[in-house]
Amino acid sequence: MKTRYRKWVSLGLMAGLSCYLLLGSAQPAYAMHVAEGFLPIQWAAFWWAVSLPFFLVGLRSLTRITKQNPELKLLLALAGAFTFVLSALKIPSVTGSSSHPTGTGLGTILFGPLTMTVLGTLVLIFQAVLLAHGGITTLGANVFSMAIVGPLVAYMVYNTVMKTGQQKLAVFLAVVLQDLLTYLMTAIQLALAFPAVQGGFIASLLKFTGIFAVTQLPLAISEGLLTVMVWGWLQQYGKQELQTLKLLEQDA
Repeated sequence: MKTRYRKWVSLGLMAGLSCYLLLGSAQPAYAMHVAEGFLPIQWAAFWWAVSLPFFLVGLRSLTRITKQNPELKLLLALAGAFTFVLSALKIPSVTGSSSHPTGTGLGTILFGPLTMTVLGTLVLIFQAVLLAHGGITTLGANVFSMAIVGPLVAYMVYNTVMKTGQQKLAVFLAVVLQDLLTYLMTAIQLALAFPAVQGGFIASLLKFTGIFAVTQLPLAISEGLLTVMVWGWLQQYGKQELQTLKLLEQDA
């Protein structure tokens, strides 16, 4: 009875957090993904050039995983879907803009940052084409912030905190910090492309980070809590896959 009760409580909490993210979804607004045509052509090309090598290396990592452990394909699909759903939600911010969760932390912890770069890129392409969320010319910039910098931060934080043996804390902090650093990277990209007339890059960076600060911190915490709950669900119902990935100890 206790196990069943805990299961329903966990599902209820996940549903509650999901509703919080969904019901806060914005009406048409400027998304945090850099919009199509927003960046000057030289910066759009620069971020494409920087991001492409990560994607190509990530393809090799993804291919290796699917060949060595084909039974993990369903978990890969889950990680991609989790990223797609969370990063597609737009939460109203200030001055007509919006923020959103990233969803890349879970896939990074499961498969590493390189594989998550590929999954994140595919998510961003689908969102740009199907939802007009982001763009093709700005895809390189969006990939670098959400699918490269975010996963790298999550990977480093998770492995650092795991030295304490606190896995759920490691998951939570990895997700929260990757979310916040993704937005900081986007602010840096925008500040580089549009330095302020007075104050230059620094003034512009402070402006862009300030725009999203109010909404992004609670979003990052909410995403962290939701991911911890999903992690607990995976520990119960995806035990074999987690053991294959060496993220859960083998049963004695």
